[in-house]
Amino acid sequence: MNVPNHIAIILDGNGRWAKAKGMPRSYGHVKGCANLETICDDMKELGVKYLTVYAFSTENWKRSREEVEGLMKLFRNYLKKCIKIAEKNKMKVKIIGDISAFDADIRQKIVELEEFSKDYTELHFQIALNYGSRDEIVRGMRRMALDAAEGRLRPEEIEENTIENYLDTAGIPDPDLLIRTSGEQRLSNFLLWQLAYTEFYFTDVPWPDFHKEELVKAIETYNHRDRRYGGVKEE
Repeated sequence: MNVPNHIAIILDGNGRWAKAKGMPRSYGHVKGCANLETICDDMKELGVKYLTVYAFSTENWKRSREEVEGLMKLFRNYLKKCIKIAEKNKMKVKIIGDISAFDADIRQKIVELEEFSKDYTELHFQIALNYGSRDEIVRGMRRMALDAAEGRLRPEEIEENTIENYLDTAGIPDPDLLIRTSGEQRLSNFLLWQLAYTEFYFTDVPWPDFHKEELVKAIETYNHRDRRYGGVKEE
């Protein structure tokens, strides 16, 4: 089985999964978080080198105050636990998104996690928190404009890789496969630049039920795709 180098996942369906079981949405988020730990183990076992997950978007602040507060509590616990997960899997963790919106203690936990795991290389794990692709591009272009204004960058020097270096994912290869769980078939402002040549896989399975067998099914489907990057398939 040809395993993608980089898999991106939109973790969708936690709330609907919990509602179907007569439980509060927070229960779904807790179970979804636990599943993320298991999937990291599976990714490493299968030989995936990069995993990027969409955990909290810039639009998610619009959810109820109760749900947002529950998610913040979950992030605090997970970021602390993730140090042990990183150590177990020799996993480098990077948070992408604008973390300035989070409370100081969450920002500090992010710094500690990234510093602790910075030298691991067996799995590169990117977690998108307060992330929106348009926001990412705006923030990156502001930094690029500042560099141009201050003489560090000339307009004629700007190429695709120049722009990539100003994104949150600088230095990380583009995803080969995007998986979205729970039936929705849209990108929801996730990695719009990076997904230009990515294969998409949509499944009705909600994230808490997305286990290794579902991951393997997605990879097998990916293996049957014709990866041409805009070229012409030779007969």
